[in-house]
Amino acid sequence: MIWNDFKQLNIKDKISVLYESGTFIVAIRYYKYKVNLYLMDNYFVEVFFNHKLDMIEKIEIMDRNTTRLKFYTDQIKLTSL
Repeated sequence: MIWNDFKQLNIKDKISVLYESGTFIVAIRYYKYKVNLYLMDNYFVEVFFNHKLDMIEKIEIMDRNTTRLKFYTDQIKLTSL
């Protein structure tokens, strides 16, 4: 699914598409959220889960200039070749 079509979906449909077609990459803690990063085709999607409310608050296509990128890269371990 191309990113323009994905961003037009409602949150319930985004969840379905992510769990059926996305690939989970890593989870981080970011302020009040647990943020799961998924790979969809050729773009990344962030899922923001609020533990206090026990709900997904938003699902967005990751901005590649986000400050959260450092948190993701710190969590990913690359094995030596």
